[in-house]
Amino acid sequence: MTPLARTEAILSDLIAYPTVSADPNLAMIEHMAGLLEDQGARVEVFRADCGTKANLWATLGPESDGGLVLSGHSDVVPVTDQAWSTDPFRLAAQGDLLYGRGTCDMKGFIAATLAMAEGWATTPLRRPLHFCFTHDEEVGCLGARQLVPQLQSRGIRPAMALVGEPTMMRIVEGHKGCCEYTTRFTGLEGHGSAPDRGVNAVQYAVQYVARLMALAEALKTRAPLGGCFDPPWTTVNVGRLSGGVAHNVIPGRAEVDWEIRPVQDGDANFVKEALRRLVEDELLPAMRAVSPQASIETDVIGEVAGLEPLPENAARDLVKALTGQNACELVPFGTEAGLFQQMGMSVVVCGPGSIAQAHKPDEYIARDQLSACLDMLAGLGRSLAA
Repeated sequence: MTPLARTEAILSDLIAYPTVSADPNLAMIEHMAGLLEDQGARVEVFRADCGTKANLWATLGPESDGGLVLSGHSDVVPVTDQAWSTDPFRLAAQGDLLYGRGTCDMKGFIAATLAMAEGWATTPLRRPLHFCFTHDEEVGCLGARQLVPQLQSRGIRPAMALVGEPTMMRIVEGHKGCCEYTTRFTGLEGHGSAPDRGVNAVQYAVQYVARLMALAEALKTRAPLGGCFDPPWTTVNVGRLSGGVAHNVIPGRAEVDWEIRPVQDGDANFVKEALRRLVEDELLPAMRAVSPQASIETDVIGEVAGLEPLPENAARDLVKALTGQNACELVPFGTEAGLFQQMGMSVVVCGPGSIAQAHKPDEYIARDQLSACLDMLAGLGRSLAA
């Protein structure tokens, strides 16, 4: 079986695991652990406290510092309310395109690494090659944030990391951070005919969102000169606003899911400080004038560092050599790369498929992208054996 055929077969198995972030991923993790154990890898599964999710860490080659991490996340975004032409959790081939949830984001890369493991297992690697497959990247990099301190406590110190997010196999050396929050509003329910006797949680949530949108505009004026990101300023997005039960009921509860993607230190604090003043000086006093129990609380879902582009980056230079590319890019979407950089690794992002396909119905990856990824990984094995 060719490496591409082996990759496609593994990808078919991985797509069949519906590892939406809200659901367990343990079955897929155990399946991948078995594949790597069959190749003689030293495998460890780190279970989350819930018992149904886990991270996988596996190593081929010598037990030593240095080497390289191949990083991918096992979770995918939901398919609810998306109009798919095929079953999203069954790999479907149409011409040279492979359809299914997670094909490009990012089970295609994971399948390619697993397909190459058989060859690497028989290669006399001089430096360790690590596999790192995490849970809940799509909802705040929760798995990687739990795994990093576990690796540090064991004294595991890889030198480089390759994060295989979909970049069309272009080299990405930097990206924005991502800070995700949920803000909950508790008011006072009542009959819609007497709005002054209740505290309309949705009404105050709307005011909060309006301020977020004003701050989003203000952030454009704070963009650093010569910024290389697209767009070059810190962005704000409101992903969900919900609340209320009926037309004639004053809603007592509302929630807002929102995020910031900072390009520079200080922008996140600029937003959070403005919102703190809004809540403490305006919204809460008005709400508690009617109901002293009214509240506004914000939960931090995840505050993940960006990947800082650095003049010296061994991982970037290695992937340049493996792919023959000279150009590097910065992207606005986030990955787990910043967490590995904080561990002291040099980090690069490069993987098959297009981010334009991620999170959409009829997500797909092209076979030529998988072939290009396999070529890069083959060269990587030779490099670690040199």
